[in-house]
Amino acid sequence: MEPARAAPNADAVDAFGNRLVGMLDEAGAALMISVGHRTGLFDAMARLPPATAAELAHEAGLDERYVREWLGAMTTSRVVEYDPRGGQYRLPAHHASLLTRAATPNNFAVYAQYVALLGAVEDRIVECFRSGSGVPYSAFHRFHEVMAEDSGQSVVGALDAIVALVPGLEHDLLDGISVLDVGCGSGRALTALARAYPRSRFTGHDFSEEAIRAARNVAAEHRLTNVEFDVRDAAGPVGEARYDLITAFDAIHDQADPAAVLRGIRQRLAPDGIFLMQDIRASSALERNVEHPLAPFLYAVSVMHCMTVSLAQGGAGLGTMWGEERARAMLAEAGFGEVSVHTLPHDIQNCFYVVHADR
Repeated sequence: MEPARAAPNADAVDAFGNRLVGMLDEAGAALMISVGHRTGLFDAMARLPPATAAELAHEAGLDERYVREWLGAMTTSRVVEYDPRGGQYRLPAHHASLLTRAATPNNFAVYAQYVALLGAVEDRIVECFRSGSGVPYSAFHRFHEVMAEDSGQSVVGALDAIVALVPGLEHDLLDGISVLDVGCGSGRALTALARAYPRSRFTGHDFSEEAIRAARNVAAEHRLTNVEFDVRDAAGPVGEARYDLITAFDAIHDQADPAAVLRGIRQRLAPDGIFLMQDIRASSALERNVEHPLAPFLYAVSVMHCMTVSLAQGGAGLGTMWGEERARAMLAEAGFGEVSVHTLPHDIQNCFYVVHADR
């Protein structure tokens, strides 16, 4: 006979219940912040003085009834201020500094889009819990669009600071070197580099035809002749080309075979080349991530995207939170030399690894 369990502490139950209520409120607010970003409502509010729902709807070119209900969510979540005397709404300047496109690279509304994007595959993820299978990239509507915005903030908006992490790299880029970006996605980072350093030669690889089409379109718009994009599996044959610099921005941990990708990158590097890798700032040990400010969100992203897309390819399912310790071990196993890890003030989510080809 099993021993009787002690009754839960009533105060603890109340406290946890209040926390759960807060989670639901914040989840709703996150969805509405995503809508505010996508519809341009935050940008419109930042342009206007205090305005009514009708005035804001006119400014943004939207339906007033939907705008009014959205403003209810934003007011009760303390994102927007409301004056009932005149029926006017105001986005405080310190909120606009974190929620508008003008706030890049500090626009947190970009990241709120992941809530709906990942939630759309919940049914398939639930089935994966039973089957152990995965959900492929093709199931994620708008993934490359949102990732391009994400990259525009964490990478493109900070390229000067990222390049400065490698002593002498800017001088080399100005003189002209060969650069490969692995998992280039829609190519925003690489086209920005190609525009800034016209003497260097840039190549982007990604397995997604959709992403490569978008990247080629951007390069064509800017009439760039020093950058090319190819559909290619990062774990595939290496070929004969060697590169002075290889980059991978938030691209390694969701690969089907990340160990093979790292070995291939090592083989593609020139003898004195540099591998510059941006990846998630975390520990490989769960207990060290308990105080991580984004840990619950990042583990959720792993379950709902990064781990599952790897498993869908029959891959390792390394996951978003593979951590610095495992990253260092895998880089060593791939044959790289010295590794230094850096953080930048604009990016609380990622580390930047500067990895030398030779030991």
